[in-house]
Amino acid sequence: MSESSTEQLARFVSTLGYDDIPANVREKCKDVLLDTLACALAGQAGEETGQVSRFAGAIAASSESSVIGGDKLSLAGATMLNGYLITAVTMCDIHRSTLTHVTPEVVPPALLIAERDSLSGRDLLVALAAGFEVTTRVGVASDYPAFRARGYHGPGVFGAFGSAAAAGKLIKLNPEAMARAFGLAGSQAGGTFAAWGTPTVKFHQCRGALSGLMAALLAEQDFLATREFLTHKDGGLFNTFSNGGKPEEVTKDLGKRWELEQIALRLWPSASSIQGMNTALFDALEQKPFKLKDIKSIKIGLAPVVFNLHGKLSKYKAKFDALISAHYTAAIIIQDHVLTLEQFLPERYDDPEIRKAAAELIDIQADERLKDVQATVEVELKDGTKISKRCEFPRGSYENPMTRAQIEAKLRTYAKGRISPSAADRVIASVTSLENLGSVRELMQMLRQDLRAAAA
Repeated sequence: MSESSTEQLARFVSTLGYDDIPANVREKCKDVLLDTLACALAGQAGEETGQVSRFAGAIAASSESSVIGGDKLSLAGATMLNGYLITAVTMCDIHRSTLTHVTPEVVPPALLIAERDSLSGRDLLVALAAGFEVTTRVGVASDYPAFRARGYHGPGVFGAFGSAAAAGKLIKLNPEAMARAFGLAGSQAGGTFAAWGTPTVKFHQCRGALSGLMAALLAEQDFLATREFLTHKDGGLFNTFSNGGKPEEVTKDLGKRWELEQIALRLWPSASSIQGMNTALFDALEQKPFKLKDIKSIKIGLAPVVFNLHGKLSKYKAKFDALISAHYTAAIIIQDHVLTLEQFLPERYDDPEIRKAAAELIDIQADERLKDVQATVEVELKDGTKISKRCEFPRGSYENPMTRAQIEAKLRTYAKGRISPSAADRVIASVTSLENLGSVRELMQMLRQDLRAAAA
């Protein structure tokens, strides 16, 4: 009997070795990891971080696993909290073709199992590659438009498989056990767009991390589960969450073409789908700096799907709304000429001038000619200057990637107040040469909160 898609994917993960991963893919994984750590450090400033931290602490009373920029919790608690931290302030990765944030599900269990078992940086790198690839391939094979039409949100569904792959790789599950781990991950998959507009969409991600971790640990105990979850006729992922999906995409050119290379990073906080708009605005400002007071009119075009998500929040409420509001983000970019987390503090988003501009000046429209994250900006200044910009690929995308230097700068920016500058430098050096790191425990020690840095 031939192997199912689930079993083929499981065999790929179980047998994947460091030398099987091309050098450029390994470097991509390092970029993604370094960016993820920056996001997690920034996430300590998230509005709901305290709530999730208390919840994570209540899951179990032990304290063996490190929280990025924090202290220690149980393995389950730290997995959930680290997953939330990565996505807390809306600046983590995105796999654009499935609108799925990959790192909040995959990185936490990988880091914490590697820390628990004192595994090497090379082990971690292989596990991350496996987890990123599984998440993105399962997403693509779902036939995402059909999956989305049913209301499902990718991270809590696809991410559970990536989490199981990363954790299962580190605990050395054999192909048969890995396939069962995928069955257990799929049995916990969930999360829908009914949660859109609330922080629950971010909970989908950290819950996906925990689901995959539990799946791998339970499979390690020889717990019985289906080894054919993806394509099972009665309740399989592709038949239940989609229209049958495209199962062939799970294994097509597996190990030769790496879907994880399509993971995009974010140079700026704010919703992933408006990064094209952000890019076009910064391009316009580079042509000629201007402020809100200088504008006679401004028109921004977004793809209809993006407009429906982010183009209807001209009268945003508080921080979460501001992070996903195209109107606010455009107004603050124009006024401040930068976009960091400081632009999402109350003193900025509650500024009357900014609120007035978002509600009355910034004209955002759906443009049927645009797709995905493409965006256009047309500005007419009071002095008669006209500036027109179109973004095809936002900064941070596969086609327009962030440089390693930009990612390092992002980490140093958001490490301030959590870990010392010297610790940040050591983190960067450790990730840059991850295959030479003797134990991931060393990396996690660097990432725990430095009380002296916090006090400073």
